[in-house]
Amino acid sequence: MIALRSALFVLLFYVWSAALAFPMLPLLVCPRRWTLAAFRFWSHGVIWLLAVCCDIRVELRGREHMPVGRAIVAAKHQCMFDVFAQFIWLNDACFVMRKELMRIPFFNWFSWKSGMIVVDREGGSGALRKMVRDARARLVDPRPLVIFPEATRGEPGKAGHYHPGVAGLYRDLELPTHPVATNSGVHWPAHGFLRRPGVIVFEYLEPIPPGLGRAAYMRRLEDAIETASNALLSL
Repeated sequence: MIALRSALFVLLFYVWSAALAFPMLPLLVCPRRWTLAAFRFWSHGVIWLLAVCCDIRVELRGREHMPVGRAIVAAKHQCMFDVFAQFIWLNDACFVMRKELMRIPFFNWFSWKSGMIVVDREGGSGALRKMVRDARARLVDPRPLVIFPEATRGEPGKAGHYHPGVAGLYRDLELPTHPVATNSGVHWPAHGFLRRPGVIVFEYLEPIPPGLGRAAYMRRLEDAIETASNALLSL
């Protein structure tokens, strides 16, 4: 039954995405916030499909720790849904994304319009400097910047490698970091099509103030995200 319901969800997910892609094209000449509002509408549709097809609910915790205006949001990454969900509750968010995603038709145009930051993960120190420059330019407006420090999706209960890019942003932008824990991979695995019933939780944690040294910052960030994410695995 889970396999059948999961297959139905995957089918309807792509139908829903394709159905919105063409109507969204005029938004490419409209203000950025219109495109982000369309992303938010699309994400609400995905959540509805998860509930109806897969008996998966989505819960947001730690609202008191959510950013207002300029801030860094450093989120645990276990599945592609981690990105979709942030569109719903973050206003005018800017995402750090790998350049390979810009090969996806339609998504690349809307990402460009939304002012996302594209990073070449093989670009070394030059890519890091460019990411910081782009972040400064995007955050001229009071936007939260979302980054996944592990850079790729990982398995629940396992800590990935926390890359130094987030520390570079933290140091140079001098902004607080809001860690986000999740158990999303339990119900929406990084690979495969099965979607397991239950509750996907995204939990905003107490922000890390600016001013820490790199080693202390990375240690505090990883400890906060991993401890809170592991505590959600039983849901």
